[in-house]
Amino acid sequence: MKGKKLLQIIGAVAVINMLSRLIGFFREVVIGYQFGTSYAADSVVTAYTLPNFFYVVIGGAVTTAFISVYTKIDDPLGQHRYLERMFGWLSLAFLFFSALLVFFSEQVIALLFSGMEQAEFQLTADLFRVMAPATFFLILSMWLTGILNVNNRFSWAAVATLVLNGSFLGIAVVFYPWLGAYAHAWGALFSAFFMCMFLVYFVRKGKFFSFRPRLEKSRETWRTLKIGMPILLGGATLQLYFLLHRMFASWLEDGYIAALNYTSKVVQMPQSVLMMAVTTVIYPLLSRKVAAKEESGIQSLYGKGLRMMGLVILPATVFVLFYAEDIIRIIFQYGNFTEQSTAMAAPLLQILVIGMFFHSANLFITRFFYAYERSIFPVVISLVSVLGINVVIAFLLIESYGAAGVAWGTSIASICNFILLLAGTRFVLKWQGTMKHKAGKEIGKLLLLLLLFAAALFGFNFFMTAGGSFVRLVSGGFTAVFVLIVLMKLLRFQEVDEWIQKVKKKVVKK
Repeated sequence: MKGKKLLQIIGAVAVINMLSRLIGFFREVVIGYQFGTSYAADSVVTAYTLPNFFYVVIGGAVTTAFISVYTKIDDPLGQHRYLERMFGWLSLAFLFFSALLVFFSEQVIALLFSGMEQAEFQLTADLFRVMAPATFFLILSMWLTGILNVNNRFSWAAVATLVLNGSFLGIAVVFYPWLGAYAHAWGALFSAFFMCMFLVYFVRKGKFFSFRPRLEKSRETWRTLKIGMPILLGGATLQLYFLLHRMFASWLEDGYIAALNYTSKVVQMPQSVLMMAVTTVIYPLLSRKVAAKEESGIQSLYGKGLRMMGLVILPATVFVLFYAEDIIRIIFQYGNFTEQSTAMAAPLLQILVIGMFFHSANLFITRFFYAYERSIFPVVISLVSVLGINVVIAFLLIESYGAAGVAWGTSIASICNFILLLAGTRFVLKWQGTMKHKAGKEIGKLLLLLLLFAAALFGFNFFMTAGGSFVRLVSGGFTAVFVLIVLMKLLRFQEVDEWIQKVKKKVVKK
């Protein structure tokens, strides 16, 4: 595949993925509009937690391991039989698993979300019973996208998630007047089915697989399982944060599961964008440099990546700290999402956004360990941070601070994860920190930038008291961008000069 065509495909997939994520985010806005921060909102969010968890974590692990094994089989007949075995075992395993979730829906919800009151528990269990079969279609769909991707049909695979989120949103909106919360339950089930059928059609159209199941043991199938297990553990980090949010918040008053969900999705958007950049651009470049043993180039890419994330995400974090209430009010405060709902969600956003840079940086640094094939260390560190530090802090703080204690657990755990990964680059990857002095100077300059930026926003907010949330947010946004550019220029950040030069070249060309 030629470079130009590859870039066009990457661009098309990125646009489709971004549109799909925006539709998924808009679905959260719709939940806020329909249910606000009521116990019904908690039930809708909680009921879909497990199907989505299995889709992202198990489906992602199976698909990644499948691609790794499939691409190493040279014989076309061997590849075809491997596909039949995978289809047979996946279908059997997850049909049985989904059936168990349906029959034991009340027990599963009671086990994981034991703090719910009776009415909320019953609604959540009933919604989950409808949604649970979606688990089968979601995991199978993730595997089918893997088949399309290994055959260079990236756009078809990307459109599938658009089908999922678009049909989910459409069903939830259209049928809400008649079905209420159950519109989301049936939306989850039918959207997963539609996505699966969409993928089946294109896999058959491309003649990549005949969908004949084969239940046989083989070395490739066993190898897929062995490769998939560490990938499953490593990919579960972010989803475990969401699951634990809902488990802890089930003990709090109505609405806090939903409030944590809304604010988490706001914070997650920049990380989703970064994830696409890392996987489509940075990671392939990094892998080539590791294969060529270009140590100076690798460490340079590492330093530049962290620096750019710091310059983009940390000022955005400061901005959100000042304008959290206005952001929540503009995005969510419609219909049943009231001023009280905003008052519940805004402080949680301020706490969770503190961890935004660290979540993104952890994702970035982890890819360096993967490139060096040292995946065990970052997986262990992630699990220690999520299941250890996060859980302990949330458990200690929830009684005194409620949902804020849960949010603090997430942000502090992400910071600890970042520190431990930094230590790992020295002791596991054996980077000796030759640029330590320069890095210290750059960190000091960045901290000064953030301090001056925060002071400027504080002064602007002190004098800017007129207008509603929209006026404050827009005027604050323009002011923040202007102040940030001026401060970066005064503090001699080279990125500003590079950006100005690019703008000048574009103007001259026109």
